Amino acid sequence: MADKKKKNLPPSAQQYQSFQSKREVKRPVFKNCLKAFFVGGFICFIGQLISTFYIYFFNFTEQTVGNPTTATLIFLTMLLTGFGIYDRIGQFAGAGTAVPVTGFGNAVISAAIEHRTEGFVLGVGGNMFKLAGSVILFGVFSAFIVALIKTIFIQWGGM
Repeated sequence: MADKKKKNLPPSAQQYQSFQSKREVKRPVFKNCLKAFFVGGFICFIGQLISTFYIYFFNFTEQTVGNPTTATLIFLTMLLTGFGIYDRIGQFAGAGTAVPVTGFGNAVISAAIEHRTEGFVLGVGGNMFKLAGSVILFGVFSAFIVALIKTIFIQWGGM
């Protein structure tokens, strides 16, 4: 497919394409995957420590500790983003910081910080969920679809 597109290009564009491909910096994909894996794993490790802390000191159970742990991780991410620390971690780890729930907190607070000069209502409030809104929407929608499918299969299985 790429060869067909390349043949349709004028000679000068083809020369530029070959010039560009020779000088293109190769990405260290394996190294980036390792960094993302270990940083994402470390974030999950911190989440496990927070869960253990809540279970031990506040008498939560394993079933009830999830919500306060998630809220704490999001709060810590927002705090680190506000101080500019989380962005540096994100530059280093890439998807390792975006995939866990901390990526949600970073997306929310980054949009709020970016638009704070426009005021609290129209700037911060209006733009806070600009990036995270689609994640929330499709997360809720997909949860609804999965619950609907599960309910249908339970009804058919019960007959």
